[in-house]
Amino acid sequence: MNYLNVEELDYRWGDICLFDKISFSIEEGEKVALVARNGTGKTTLLKMLTGEMESDGGKITYNKDIRTAYLPQNPYFNTENTVLEQVFEYSTAVTDAIKNYEKALTSGDNELIAKATDKMDTLGAWDYEARVKQILTKLHIDDFEKPVNKLSGGEQKRVALAAILISNPDFLILDEPTNHLDLDIIDYLEQYLTRSNITLLMVTHDRYFLDRVCNVILELDRCKMYEYEGNYGYYLQKKAERVDRISAETDKARNLLRREQEWMNRQPQARATKAQYRIDAYYELKEKAQGVTEQKGLELKFESARIGRKVVDVYNISKSFNGRKLIDDFSYKFVAGEKVAIIGPNGTGKSTLLNLLTGNLAPDKGRLETGETVRCGYYRQEGIQVDGDKTVLEVISDIADNLPAGEKTLNAPQFLRHFLFPDNMHHVQVSALSGGEQKRLYLLTVLVTNPNFLILDEPTNDLDILTLNVLEEYLLEFKGTVIIVSHDRYFVDKVAQHIFALDGTGKVKDFPGDYTEYVAWKAKQDAAAAKEQKTEQQQIAPKRQTNTRAPKMSYMQKKEFETIEKELPRLNTRKAEIEELLGAPKPDTDIAAVSEEYQEVSEKIDELEMRWLELSEIEG
Repeated sequence: MNYLNVEELDYRWGDICLFDKISFSIEEGEKVALVARNGTGKTTLLKMLTGEMESDGGKITYNKDIRTAYLPQNPYFNTENTVLEQVFEYSTAVTDAIKNYEKALTSGDNELIAKATDKMDTLGAWDYEARVKQILTKLHIDDFEKPVNKLSGGEQKRVALAAILISNPDFLILDEPTNHLDLDIIDYLEQYLTRSNITLLMVTHDRYFLDRVCNVILELDRCKMYEYEGNYGYYLQKKAERVDRISAETDKARNLLRREQEWMNRQPQARATKAQYRIDAYYELKEKAQGVTEQKGLELKFESARIGRKVVDVYNISKSFNGRKLIDDFSYKFVAGEKVAIIGPNGTGKSTLLNLLTGNLAPDKGRLETGETVRCGYYRQEGIQVDGDKTVLEVISDIADNLPAGEKTLNAPQFLRHFLFPDNMHHVQVSALSGGEQKRLYLLTVLVTNPNFLILDEPTNDLDILTLNVLEEYLLEFKGTVIIVSHDRYFVDKVAQHIFALDGTGKVKDFPGDYTEYVAWKAKQDAAAAKEQKTEQQQIAPKRQTNTRAPKMSYMQKKEFETIEKELPRLNTRKAEIEELLGAPKPDTDIAAVSEEYQEVSEKIDELEMRWLELSEIEG
C-alpha cells in the first residue's frame, strides 16, 4: 500500500536550488532514512511533507486511510500542561475513543458499545495510561505531574517522543530523533522501531541507527533525489558503484577507504552482517559525490601545539550540587595522545566533570594539576556565540589569518575549504547558516586555536555524516589529548580508546574498551545481578484476592483482566528463555539487544502483576 507519493517537487531559496523536480514514494512497512549534507534541505523537505511550508511546484499525496505523526527537531509544547496532559494532548484519537466508550456504556446501547469496543481494540486504548507511563519511564521521565515548562530541553524532547510513540501512528516522520538523547534511550528507540511494523521516514546522522533500523535510503544530493533499497551498508555499496561511473578514484579516497575498512572490520557489527563491511566505502563515495577534484584538501593534518609529559593530574576530587554528589573521589592522570569518552545518562555529572577538568568549576575536595604547556580547546553544547551579521570568513579571520597545517601554513579561506566550506559560502552571514553549518563553524573556531588538550561536549549534534567523518579523521591523527562527551555511538566507538562511565552515584568507571564493548560487558553484569536477585513476586504467581465489598468490574476492566491473565504466562516463558540465552549465549547473540529485551519483559511482568492484583480486588 502506498503511504506517500511525491512528484516533481521544486524549491529554491533565493538563487540556491534545494529541490529540482524530485520524486519518490514510501510504501507500507518501509523504514526510510533521508541523508544529505547540512544546508541542502532535509528539514525543509520534512516541513513541506507535513504542510508547514509550500513548495515552488510539484505534488505531495498521502493515503487518506492512514494516521501520520511528526516529531520535529524542536517540538511545540503547551507550557501550561503537565507531562501526562501533554502526552494526552498529542493522542486525541485515543482520548476520544475512551470518552466515546464511556458514553456508550452509560447509554446501554449494545450497538454503540460494540462499535466503541472495536475502536478501543483498534487503537489499543484499554491500558493506555499504563502504557503512557511505561514509555515515559523508559525515556527516563518519572514525574508525570511535572509542568512541561519546568523540564529541560532534552526532557521535553523525550516527552514529545513518548507522545508520538504512544499514539501508534501508521506513518511516523522523525527529524533528528536521537539528538540530545541518552545512549540507553537511543538503544531503546532503535529496538522499538526495529521490532514495530510502523512505516518510517526520518532524518538522522546516527550511522548505527541508519544501518540497523532503515531498509530504504533516500539521498538528496545537488538538488536531486537518489533511492537505494537496503540498509546503510547496502546504500554505501550501491552509491559507490554510482559514483564510480562519474568520478575517477584518488589516492586520498583510497587511503580513507583503507583506514575506515580496517576499523570497521574490528567491530562486532562487521562480523554480524555481510552488508556492514560496506561502510568502509563511505569516505570514497562521499568525497566523490561532492566533487573530489575540487576538494583534494579534505584531509585535516593540523599539528597541535607541543604538549609536555604532564597534561592534567587529578587527585581525589569530589563535587556536589544541592546535596547530591556528582563526582566522588575521582583520581586520574591524563597523558598526551589519550582519547577518552565520558558516557552516562543526563544529569549524572558529565558536563560537571568537564568543567572541573578545565578549571571552570572548583572541586569541593581534592585538587587538579595542569601542565604548563597545556592549551585547552573547549567545544561546548551551547554552540556558537558570535555576531550573526558576521560572515563565515570574518569569524575565522578574527581568530587568525594564518593557520599551521602540518608542514605548511593555510590562510583562513584555505582552512574553511578543508572543513567543507566552499568559496561561495565564505561571505554568507552566520545567521543564514543552517543549524548544522553553524555547529561546523563553531567547531572550526575551537580547532583554529591550535589546542593540544581538546574537550568536545556533544560535538556530533546536527552535524552531517560527511562532517562527522572529517572530524573523526582529524581526531584519529590528533597528537594531543582528547576528551569527548557524545551520544553518537559510532563516533565514540571509532575515536575513544577507553570509557569513563558515570552512573549518577558519583563514581567514575574506567572501562578499557569502546562503547560497544562496554555495553556488552554491562549487559552481562546486569543479567547476572538480575538472576541472583529474583524476587518472590517474580517467582510465585499472584493469588487472586476477593473483596466482597469492592465495586463491580466494568466491561472495560474485565477485558483488561482477561488480557493480563493471557499475557502473564507468555511473558514469564519468554523471560525464562532470555535468562537461559544470557547464561549460555551463542556466538552470534546480540548481548545488548537481548539484555534490553530482558529488562523490558521484566518491567512489563512487574507492571501487569501489580495491575492484576488491583483488578483482582474488584468483584467480577
